[in-house]
Amino acid sequence: MKKSDLLNYLVDKFPYLKKKDLQTILNGTFEAIAVALSKGDKVEIRGLGSFKVKVKKSRKARNPKTGVVVNVPEKRVVYFKMGKVLKRKLFSRPV
Repeated sequence: MKKSDLLNYLVDKFPYLKKKDLQTILNGTFEAIAVALSKGDKVEIRGLGSFKVKVKKSRKARNPKTGVVVNVPEKRVVYFKMGKVLKRKLFSRPV
């Protein structure tokens, strides 16, 4: 699902709101999540899951093509942990 698909879903779900207003809300939500993560804060959305920034330490790696050992610098990655509600929806088997 792309951002435009999500926006169209919201337009269908909330026909009494203008598409422009929903787009502003959606963009604001994503911006707030990005700002919080850039500060190092954890973002938790009940029912969906939580986003957290983790730091991967620098390490030595080998180029498989040439065999040359290179130094991979430290980097920050976004980690997502699925919430219970989403996990149940994805992994529950119908009886």
